[in-house]
Amino acid sequence: MLHEAITKDIIGAAMAVLNALRPGLDEKLYERALVIELTKRGHKVDQQKQFVVRYDGVEIGTLVPDLIVDDVVIADSKVASDFNDTHLAQMIGYLNITGLQVALLLNFKHSDLRWKRVVR
Repeated sequence: MLHEAITKDIIGAAMAVLNALRPGLDEKLYERALVIELTKRGHKVDQQKQFVVRYDGVEIGTLVPDLIVDDVVIADSKVASDFNDTHLAQMIGYLNITGLQVALLLNFKHSDLRWKRVVR
């Protein structure tokens, strides 16, 4: 499995964050706590890194994933009842624009962490 050790550590860090903060908060709070937890675990974390999006050679805007961990995995925090097609499509778009191959959707809505691995 591509980047298995990193994705397992991200999931473990997200579980630690959820266990400490509990469900019911805004997703940005989980994201910020996840940066702290991943950094403590020795990972490089880029938060809200901007990527230029071009069409036909013309810049049309920017893409801003929540977190890029160790320059290889996108981690995106959600607080939603469940993952839906829009969440998956967003991750596929992020992978396409960034050139990365693995993304993790992390759902902090429930008392147990739910996650979805997306591979390009």
